[in-house]
Amino acid sequence: MFLEAYAPIFRAASIETVDHLLLGTEFKKSDWNTHLQQTYGINKRHANGVISSAKGRVDGAKEHRILHLKALEGKIKSIGAWLKKSERKLVLARKFYAKKKWHQSKIGCNFPLACSLQYKSTNWQNLRFQIHNKKRKLTELINRVEHLRLSPVKVFIPMRDIFVVGSKDESFGNQVCQWNGHKITFRVPKCLESRFGKTLSSEIGDFSHNINRLPECGAKTWHFYRKNGKWVAAVQFTPNPVKQVSRERMYGCIGIDINPGSIGWVYVDSEGNLKAKGQIPLQIGLPSGKQQAQIVDACLQLAAKATEFECPVVCEELDFSTKKQSLREKGRKYARMLSGWAYSEFYKQLSSILSNRGIELTTVNPAYSSIISLVKYLRMYGLASDEAAALVIARRARKLSEKIPCSLTAYSEVNSEKHVWSEWNKLNKKIKRSAMISRRCDYYSVSNWSFLVNLDTEEA
Repeated sequence: MFLEAYAPIFRAASIETVDHLLLGTEFKKSDWNTHLQQTYGINKRHANGVISSAKGRVDGAKEHRILHLKALEGKIKSIGAWLKKSERKLVLARKFYAKKKWHQSKIGCNFPLACSLQYKSTNWQNLRFQIHNKKRKLTELINRVEHLRLSPVKVFIPMRDIFVVGSKDESFGNQVCQWNGHKITFRVPKCLESRFGKTLSSEIGDFSHNINRLPECGAKTWHFYRKNGKWVAAVQFTPNPVKQVSRERMYGCIGIDINPGSIGWVYVDSEGNLKAKGQIPLQIGLPSGKQQAQIVDACLQLAAKATEFECPVVCEELDFSTKKQSLREKGRKYARMLSGWAYSEFYKQLSSILSNRGIELTTVNPAYSSIISLVKYLRMYGLASDEAAALVIARRARKLSEKIPCSLTAYSEVNSEKHVWSEWNKLNKKIKRSAMISRRCDYYSVSNWSFLVNLDTEEA
């Protein structure tokens, strides 16, 4: 009853604070705190919670607007590149068929004219129709970006939401809301003291903790909100330190590679040699609850392996925001694969679970990890593709270099003055142009890389 009565007052104060912050004028916290106390009949600590909540929502809205504009600009850039490539494809095809003896050409057409019996149209007509729709989409995105740059930022304030800021200098980490482990005591603001008294108490807790890192001292910020017909109490705090289980990376580490269908893990020793490997199968398309349980179970398995080997876990620095901006130009299968698995949620859960168990989580640059794993380690150890990529990630955390194998140096130019990744970049481009390797399983059967020389001969 008290939370239901206090929530409208907190919301009204938050709305006024947000409006004041969005004006762009100089904000003096002490003066505004006094204004809130006099206007809404609340104490200084309650007003601090209103100001902190409003500031967080305004800053979040502004940051969200920046990210939204960045995503739209990325989509515009992706569509522009696709249009340029597609229009050039049509121009070159028209030039090819304009020649008198085009049927005797040894090179062939980059986009040959073909007809579909099912749709009763040519591939040229289909591409022109796609270009037309892409131009319409491009105009829509440009107008949306211009509108967002001029429109004011909007901030959403929920109906039933209460925020109480804590301090490390106060008893139980908070002066207004104090919890001793079983009973929570809330200090009532002045405007509601006539109805509820000066303080209210209620018992909360009696729930099991697998790992309890809630300290006795230190600041505790409380957040009360309504969800599914019930009031929920959440607390934010600085957790107690835990005993470190994992040793330094120089003694060995576990590398992981995440794919929508499985997680490959590999343990390497201090010299970077493979000692253990495995896969954790995953399912795609599950409901949110089952997917969350699957993520937690996979993280717990990785934590158990790290505890067994007493080593840190190494993963890639993955940012899918750039890739998701060009999903419309990559095809349905790629878009479904990239959007069907909660990568960010997995890393969030993995970081939390490992931190609670004293296991270090490290990230490395994933550049060229796929091509290195396929060329060097897939056939050498008979690994799956995700296990081979995990091996490269673990070795990179050990600061070990990945040079091109000797079997390839005879067919690919190697410049010792450049970084080794430049050589892997050249090799990757050559392999993509080759017809000998079209699938990942083809790397198991490659015994002679002489076809790379033939590519250079054909180009010459």
